[in-house]
Amino acid sequence: MPTSSAPAVRSVPTWSSAPPGTPAVGAQQWRDLLFLHWPAHPAAVQATLPPGLSVDTLHGDAWVGIVPFAMARVRPRFLPPVPWLSWFLELNVRTYVRDRAGNPGVWFYSLDCNQPVAVVIARTLFHLPYQHAHMEARRRHDHGVATLHYQCQRRGQAAPPWQYTWSTRDDGAPAMLGSLEHFLVERYALYCADARQRLYRGTVSHAPYRIHTPAVQTFDTGPATLAGFTLEGPPVSVLAAQPVNVTIHALRPHDLRGR
Repeated sequence: MPTSSAPAVRSVPTWSSAPPGTPAVGAQQWRDLLFLHWPAHPAAVQATLPPGLSVDTLHGDAWVGIVPFAMARVRPRFLPPVPWLSWFLELNVRTYVRDRAGNPGVWFYSLDCNQPVAVVIARTLFHLPYQHAHMEARRRHDHGVATLHYQCQRRGQAAPPWQYTWSTRDDGAPAMLGSLEHFLVERYALYCADARQRLYRGTVSHAPYRIHTPAVQTFDTGPATLAGFTLEGPPVSVLAAQPVNVTIHALRPHDLRGR
């Protein structure tokens, strides 16, 4: 497990983009979330997307994000979590998109994970580009401030592990509608494509993130480099979020008209 204790999760209204009647297929908790984002040229991002998706922009900028976090109590609906299987780490590289009807979502370039069963399931059932990786996370508390150190080394990569260190606190507030923060974190759908480039849409339900700006000591753009992006300088947006309980809804083939 990445941390020694389970953070408290606030009970607040839940948001979802799941169409009516979309069944819930699983549940999990997301913890220790760090969102690092850099602006990118929209045309460069658009060139990486499959037919049916357009890059989503704010004030003319596309965004590429690196998000390390911990997943806890991962389980199918109506089943309990299982030791070893249900607690693991993930680091994803992402951008933001819309379908032809304007529905927003996330497009993932890679999702590194240290749970091999989760990698196989996500690749097979959810068509997501999960990667096997060796990952570690440590937490230290000092005078009410939690410092997290996170590292990731993708299988087959000879380079040193990617390192992320940040200090966070147990407060935060939901992002303001219309803000950059809201644009980057309040996403309740993902898009993915199978080997034949058929598009799918998956949705989640969870309370709005309670976010704040952490102090980041170390970061690495290496996973974005492997995805084909050169991210220069420190991240323009740095956010941390409190834990959220998440409901996973069934993945559905996506009509290119957005229905």
